[in-house]
Amino acid sequence: MAKGERVVRMSVEQPLWRALGGYRVLTMVYAVLLFVLERGRFERPWVAASFLAVLAIWTLATLPRVAGAESCTKRFLGVDLTIGLTGILLTPFADVQARSVDGLTLPSIWVAGSVLAFAVKGGWRWAAFASTFVAAANLIERGHPTLDTVHNVLLVWVASIAIGYVVEVARASERTLARALEIEAATRERERLARDIHDSVLQVLAMVQRRGTALGGEAAELGRLAGEQEIALRTLVSSGLVPAARPPAVPGAPADDTAGRAEDAEAGTGPCDLRTLLAPYAGSRVTFSEPGAPVVLEPAAARELAAAVGAALDNVSRHAGEDARAWILVEDWGQEVIVTVRDDGPGIPEGRLAQAEGEGRLGVALSIRGRLRDLGGSAELVSVPGQGTEVELKVPRGSAGPRGRGETER
Repeated sequence: MAKGERVVRMSVEQPLWRALGGYRVLTMVYAVLLFVLERGRFERPWVAASFLAVLAIWTLATLPRVAGAESCTKRFLGVDLTIGLTGILLTPFADVQARSVDGLTLPSIWVAGSVLAFAVKGGWRWAAFASTFVAAANLIERGHPTLDTVHNVLLVWVASIAIGYVVEVARASERTLARALEIEAATRERERLARDIHDSVLQVLAMVQRRGTALGGEAAELGRLAGEQEIALRTLVSSGLVPAARPPAVPGAPADDTAGRAEDAEAGTGPCDLRTLLAPYAGSRVTFSEPGAPVVLEPAAARELAAAVGAALDNVSRHAGEDARAWILVEDWGQEVIVTVRDDGPGIPEGRLAQAEGEGRLGVALSIRGRLRDLGGSAELVSVPGQGTEVELKVPRGSAGPRGRGETER
């Protein structure tokens, strides 16, 4: 994973646990108020008062238990449900008329909180298990099933199972999202490493291969070995980036002191003048045109843009010939910075870029377009056979560096 980047895991359960804790407190207060307001109907009020006192103490004391899945253990759930079932079964002893007149039980709707705790903890199967016991206790307490009793039992049973199912779906979605974020971060890091390797190791190996072949003798054998290692390394780098493609080669670059300049820029505490990173590319065959004022970018953005320019010049040196000339033009438009790299080479045949990318030659796809995409910018490449190639790199002002998968590659 890239430096400073992390995958943030979100929890869909925590709001449910907080809501459950609030529900238990409110329903406990509701059960106590019902007793206080209607205590005259109880033949044995001391039974109701004793149970409600235990219920209140248990509810308040166990609030930390329903704060999360780890603290809400199976043993706690069993005891919690047992207290609710005990309150239901004690109702006829406190209120003798409870069996002949439909009314609320001692715990009232508090017992639904126990069932919901099962649902949040273990899903719909646990919810069905707990609500079945609650249904049985209500039927026993009533003595004979009435329409209201059956209605309440079915309501608790269906609602708890539905909530349990929703919790399971939410957990599965959370795991899928976390995995997708991890894959995206890993892919972005792989692309970054592929760009860095393309701009350094692969280019050196390709240069050794070309020079060794040109010198002949023992140097030719060294060049052949370097070429084999380049192909093997390119295959390793490209694996997973280009589906069903096997990579050959794409090396070469201008003098590679860009890495040192990039490190200096990234280590800086303030914005960086892009001109200082691009000026070393100027030479006998490369003309550098710059504004009179500093072109200020964030260090990481300037580093990536300079590396993309280096990759474009590398393509000129390898494909346009040793006598080809190149021009670098830097334009500062306030809201964005535009760098144009143009050459007078033979141009790129139509369809060649798509063919190269399909073969695993990812110089343009990763080192140029990939970098600009991560900066939130764009890379336009225009080439006319016989009239050279022009690469236009646009970076929005304020871009701080690679940030992820942005717009689709052109």
